[in-house]
Amino acid sequence: MATTPSDLESVLASFASMANVLSTVNHDSSETTNYVELIQTVIASLEQTETAMVNHREDQFLWKFQYGSVEVLVQLTGQSNEDTFTVWATVLSLPVKDELTLLRRLLEMNWTSTLEARFGILDNQVVAITQRSVADLSAGEISRAITIVATLADEQDDLLKAEFGL
Repeated sequence: MATTPSDLESVLASFASMANVLSTVNHDSSETTNYVELIQTVIASLEQTETAMVNHREDQFLWKFQYGSVEVLVQLTGQSNEDTFTVWATVLSLPVKDELTLLRRLLEMNWTSTLEARFGILDNQVVAITQRSVADLSAGEISRAITIVATLADEQDDLLKAEFGL
């Protein structure tokens, strides 16, 4: 069963309510946006088990938190326009049974039901992922990206493991 855009209505509702949370984050439009603070606010609102962790090195940050049955990772490589903001969560470990059918299903879902996220393969893991440059990144985009990846991965991991897991 593929996730459809209508199945992700809860994601969009959560995204809309997140606008209120993010409006409380103090930042002046004339100043540089504090992406670290915005990301931490979004994670705090989504995190269910209070196990969020952050790893900070120089200007790079990596957050990890539990959302439902998946572990979500958020990476910020820096705060300049050339840096990247990436969100991903592992959905399924490879190898799997009937890999060709799985890959076809993932490609079809990439087209029909993943919104701004997509499925990919990273280190022998099927992941839900979204990535973009930090240039003109808004609080709403941060919230939406984290919410979509977390929800998509949590909705699909058990279904895909049941059908394709070894």
